[in-house]
This record gives sequence, structure tokens and C-alpha cells, in this order.
Amino acid sequence: MKNGNNTRLFINEVATRDGFQMESHFIPTDDKVALIDTLSGLGYAKIEVTSFTSPKAIPALRDGEEVMGRIARRPGVVYTALVPNVRGAERALDVKIDEFNIVMSTSETHNLSNLRMTREQSFSQLAGVIELAQRATVPVNVSLSCVFGCPMEGEVPLETVLGWIDRFAERGVAGITLCDTTGMAYPTQVDVLCKAVMERYPELDFTAHFHNTRAMGLVNSVAAVEAGVRRFDMSLGGIGGCPYAPGATGNVATEDVVHMLQCMGYDTGMDLDGLIHAAGEVGRLVQHELSSQLPRAGHRLTRHQPPADFAEIAERAAARSEGKEVRA
Repeated sequence: MKNGNNTRLFINEVATRDGFQMESHFIPTDDKVALIDTLSGLGYAKIEVTSFTSPKAIPALRDGEEVMGRIARRPGVVYTALVPNVRGAERALDVKIDEFNIVMSTSETHNLSNLRMTREQSFSQLAGVIELAQRATVPVNVSLSCVFGCPMEGEVPLETVLGWIDRFAERGVAGITLCDTTGMAYPTQVDVLCKAVMERYPELDFTAHFHNTRAMGLVNSVAAVEAGVRRFDMSLGGIGGCPYAPGATGNVATEDVVHMLQCMGYDTGMDLDGLIHAAGEVGRLVQHELSSQLPRAGHRLTRHQPPADFAEIAERAAARSEGKEVRA
């Protein structure tokens, strides 16, 4: 039974940044531009186009400026990018980015391992990015990693998560993404954390970002919806991941989650057939099997032909019902 009551949800695509940066080969710029132009017409609220990290650090996204400059921007779609520092912010402003997405971890060990800085050093650097964005009137979203747990430290206390949200809220950011960076979240935890942060800061836009490392990505998405979250990061085909999560399978797959939410009666605004087609294109570009299920199985009500001898089977069944002898 559907229970979404047509509640509107907003879907963000991260495959073109979070996904492509994990791939072992460079996705050609023309293909990135063509894919993003396709995605722009599928109903997304936001597309994370690229990263303005140093090309030496992430060579897979070294064409960030060219991609941003060439895509056809559709009204109503927010084109965002990862901005790690003031230099990256300046590059992003040059190509008129719609939003800065800045990242740090709530786990000290993960932040040091991933960003080579302490949390305080990251915050100080990002404060400069926020100031630059505010002068340019560009909104800032903060993606907080490991809010549901760290693979090196274990649990991250809720008080720690709230404390970092407090500090960014004081800086005037527009939104916070709650990242299950290494797929450690579970549904009741998601419910508690999401309700706590939204109650504390109802004026902020909260986004949920789940990975499917332990096959709980879809159920965690439902838990977040039921807790009141209305914005979600997803990745076509389930590509992406984290180098600090052994066995990670990547982000939750856009097409799988959207299909589930639409079955439940939620209004995602998404073109599901278009997503399946786009996932196929992602598979072609990354040149490996995707973890998503929907492109293999089709929609829930996808029809299949009965067996070739179905008419004969039905005739024999009818004969048995009439008490007639059925010969082999």
C-alpha cells in the first residue's frame, strides 16, 4: 500500500563527482558534458557536477572548469561542485557555480586520513571559503562525513555531530548534508539523528547521503524520509565509495531508491525510465558492472511473456478441472 501521500522529495545526483572521482580511468570531457545535459532533463533538484580540488589530487576531475563552462544549465536545477579551499572557490566562481559544497569529517581520525588536516584546521580553511561565498552571494552546503560512524574510531557521538553543525550554522551556511560516508548507518540511528538535527535547526536544508556498503542504503533512505528529511544525494548505478571503507559498494543507486520511493507514493519529480537509460550510459562510461538492481530487473510491474507452451499448460489445467483425462 502506498503511504507517501504525494510528499515532495528532492533528489541530488552525485555520480558525476563523487562517482567519477573513484574511477580508475578518465571519463572524457565530452561524455561528462553529454551525460550532465541528459540528467538536467530528468527532474533533479541538484547535480554535483565536478570538484575544484587540485587536479593533481583528483586527476579524474581535472576538467572541472571546462565541464562547468560547457553544460547547458536548465532553470530550476542547482549545479553544485565540491570546493575544498579558497583557491578552489575562486576557480568555481570563475565558472559561475550555483552552490559551493564544502566537506569535512566529524571524526578526527577520518579527517586526518582523508583531508590531511585536523578538524580545526579544516574548519578554519572552510571558514575562508564561506566568507568568499557570502561576498559573492553564493550559497554554501556543508557535507559532514562520518556522522553515522567512523571506520577507524567507531561511533561518532551525536553531541559531536551537533557541535559541528552549530559552528557551521553560526557561519550562515544554507544546508547540511548528513553523510553515511562508509555505510555504517542503520535505520533507528538514522531516525534519531535526523530528528535531532532538524529540531535543532529547522531553518537549514538537511540532505541525507547514504552508502550501501552493508546493504542498508535503501532502508536508511526510508528511515530518513519518515524522520522528515526531504533532500537526498544518490549516485546512478551506485558508483562511488570511500577508500577508508573496505568492501564498500558505493553510494545508494539513484534509480533503485527513486523506484522504491515512487512505489511508496512519494513524489520525487524524477523520470524513472530516463534514469534507467542514464544508468546504462554511466555503465558504458565506467566500463564495469554497476551494483544497482533496477536496470537488470526493470520496474516492479514490468511484464514478462509466459512460457512458450503456456497455451498448452492452460488447456491441460482446464481439462483437469472438467474431469477429463489428460494424456501426456
